[in-house]
Amino acid sequence: MTSAVAAWSTLAILSGLNMLNYLDRYVMSAVLTPMQKELRLDDGAAGSVASAFMLGYFLSAPVFGYLGDRYPRKYLMLGGVMVWSLATAGSGFVHGFTHLFIIRIFVGVGEACFVTMGPSWISDLFAATRRNTALTLFYVAIPFGSAIGFTIGGWFAQQGDWRHAFMYAGFPGVLLALSLLLLREPPRGEADGIQGVVAEQPKAAWSEIFGLLLNRRYNLLVWGYAAQTFALGAFGIWGPAFLNRIHQLPLGYSSTIFGEMLAGTGLVATLLGGLLATKLRKRTPTGYAWVMALSMIIAAPICFLALTVGNSTFSLIGLGVSMFFLFLPTGPICTQMFEIVPVHLRANAMALCTFIIHLFGDWRSPAIVGNVSDFTGSLQKGVLILPAMLVVGAVLWGLLIHFMREPLKVKA
Repeated sequence: MTSAVAAWSTLAILSGLNMLNYLDRYVMSAVLTPMQKELRLDDGAAGSVASAFMLGYFLSAPVFGYLGDRYPRKYLMLGGVMVWSLATAGSGFVHGFTHLFIIRIFVGVGEACFVTMGPSWISDLFAATRRNTALTLFYVAIPFGSAIGFTIGGWFAQQGDWRHAFMYAGFPGVLLALSLLLLREPPRGEADGIQGVVAEQPKAAWSEIFGLLLNRRYNLLVWGYAAQTFALGAFGIWGPAFLNRIHQLPLGYSSTIFGEMLAGTGLVATLLGGLLATKLRKRTPTGYAWVMALSMIIAAPICFLALTVGNSTFSLIGLGVSMFFLFLPTGPICTQMFEIVPVHLRANAMALCTFIIHLFGDWRSPAIVGNVSDFTGSLQKGVLILPAMLVVGAVLWGLLIHFMREPLKVKA
């Protein structure tokens, strides 16, 4: 069995890599305006570049899920981190739409490898009583890494030097990736063993993988997650540009303040959401689902007001509150998923979830917002689809609460 010190040390390294994962992903949002100007990209083309990342991300995720339930995850994840880090740095050397589109696909492929396997590794390190806490800490890296990406990109955007933002963002991942070689990968199901004995887990069969699509609880969770991802992905790309165009805030300041809101609200909300969900789960089997559903119910109307109010201060406050509730269910989403599916399907379940939420979520949402902006001549009209998608997520996760009360009918 893995010692407590080794487990928490592994969690720290994986969380650090997850932070770089989101730093690399969102640095492009902060430098979008100068990059568009130099490469002569309209809003539709810029949104398509963001979608290129998602194309590589969700298409490769099922492959890595299949591999992650069968082969050592450590070396697969090492390769994934190397690919995304070098591709991020390489984004600073492109000279046209086609080159940028292709290299962002490789960023998505590398990140998909890490994201599908990291949570299942953590679940094999920590027992059910500590799993939500561990996964919550892992996902705290999302707002923190995103904020650093916006901050780094914002500084370079002010200098008009968007290329070096990608270079400085990409190379640290190469160094931290090597630390994976020092880690011991736990056997699958180790934390779910009885009295220290590792549970014997079968290999995932194709029928079981496709059977996830017939699992009602899994579907409600994943499609609600897709609706949330649609909104988060689009605004993650267009947020600084929205503040710059609609409220005339300076570009560098827009990126910086957006990143600071991500860091502050995301850090507090992710930790608080994990703590709240753990306490509620001790009282009711629907504890995780309640945190998920209520967060969307509250976020949707506040997000709508933040995007339509004319006062920039009120808009910033509304966006900050919206972000808080959007990050609140970050940890419980993954923990709830791992309660729904058998141990030997965890990497596949995470991979299938990744495929769905990005194919139907943020793969096309940045481009959709950009195209609506081009068609109407108003970015503000383009982003109004986002709170509507949060309503969809609230409905689906509300239904999940209802069906979580039924006895679970999956094999342990």
